[in-house]
Amino acid sequence: MKSAMRTDYYTATQNACNLCAPLGAALVFKGIANTVPLLHGSQGCSTYIRRYMISHFKEPLDIACSNFGEETAIFGGGANLKIAIDNIRKQYCPDLIGIATTCLSETIGDDVPMFIKAYQNGCRDEDLPALVHVSTPSYQGTHMQGFHGAVRALVATLAETASVEGPLSVNLFPGMVSPSDLRQLKEMVAAFDLEAILVPDYSETLNGPLWTEYQPIPQGGTPVAALRRTGGAAASIECGLVLSGEKETAGTWLEDHCGVPLHRLGLPIGIGASDLFFASLAAISGQPIPGKYTAQRGRLLDALVDGHKHFNGVKAALFGEEDLVAGLAAFCGELGIIPVLCATGGGNGRFVQTVQSVVPERYHDQMQILEDSDFVTIEKTLEALAPDLLIGHSKGFTMSRRLQRPLIRVGFPVHDRVDGSRMLHLGYRGAQQLFDRIANTLIEEKQKKNHVGYTYY
Repeated sequence: MKSAMRTDYYTATQNACNLCAPLGAALVFKGIANTVPLLHGSQGCSTYIRRYMISHFKEPLDIACSNFGEETAIFGGGANLKIAIDNIRKQYCPDLIGIATTCLSETIGDDVPMFIKAYQNGCRDEDLPALVHVSTPSYQGTHMQGFHGAVRALVATLAETASVEGPLSVNLFPGMVSPSDLRQLKEMVAAFDLEAILVPDYSETLNGPLWTEYQPIPQGGTPVAALRRTGGAAASIECGLVLSGEKETAGTWLEDHCGVPLHRLGLPIGIGASDLFFASLAAISGQPIPGKYTAQRGRLLDALVDGHKHFNGVKAALFGEEDLVAGLAAFCGELGIIPVLCATGGGNGRFVQTVQSVVPERYHDQMQILEDSDFVTIEKTLEALAPDLLIGHSKGFTMSRRLQRPLIRVGFPVHDRVDGSRMLHLGYRGAQQLFDRIANTLIEEKQKKNHVGYTYY
């Protein structure tokens, strides 16, 4: 039988459940103050990434590119990179240029660290911005690996081990969360009289106020000077249980090279994970959890008691970035929702183990966990599982429409709604908002199917 006639397998990913590695790196660099991301590769890569990020954050953003052509692809891109850095310095006067490689530059074997060193040696008498490079070929990783790789590259390039005077600081590596989540995390850390060095912090650069005039680089972000102080922080908090499978992260690098203690936690989604996050802040600061947050926790518990009847026996399918899906699965378990499918496009080998560790054991025999997956596989799996709702990003919309199941949008990207950058996922307040959205979606589905037309439930 010819392969063209086969319908039970395919050899290429169809409608991937992840994005490209340079996109994740570019997002990180947008969270550093007065920084310009620079993609070393073809112009199409920067255009694609700008389109994706603009449609989610609803903000203008610049991503520079070294603009590979046919000649560059054959003879190398060293000269193009030098020109790109010169142009960025003249046009933007940045404090930092974040250089991420693309598939093309990686395939031809461009030695970007050598190019950067040669450039710095040729400008010894000039006031250069910091140049930070991260290797991000998409054929070796997803947007999340590009994201975490860029965070690691920032601290590995800039962190200094000198003692730090002033308020006690904590390095916070939250992963790829919303600007609203970042603002709330900073607020939570400040409540313990700690200074948060948030890497990255795009809470203002990608979700700021209305401009009265164009800003080439939006205000906000973590200053380069703060990145240098990460080596003298009291501790690091790194949010990502699946991330722990990486050989080296920003947190482990600082622990190994600067002696900064590392607290490795899951994303603080739901009650249990948020409890652990607040416990870590209390341990680092030596202060009790402020009453403001115990009150938020109490209100959340009261809401769960009030709404538990809506969740009994409900089946949910979760998809998206690994640590986000793991956090959502744990929260579903707290609500009494069965996460019948947990799927991700990532494939570092720790996803299955992580999900099983955070979901109550009574649900394990009713769950399917897919990693390194795509939406064709996910949809085929869901046809048999018949979930009541889907929880994931906008790329699952066509699947939800075909399956006739509601989609609760979380994470990135959210292209078909206006609140992608304002969605709150973390902490007790984030759990409260997720709870409300899930409960109201389930109630609305019941109302649609009720022939009597009752409006009271």
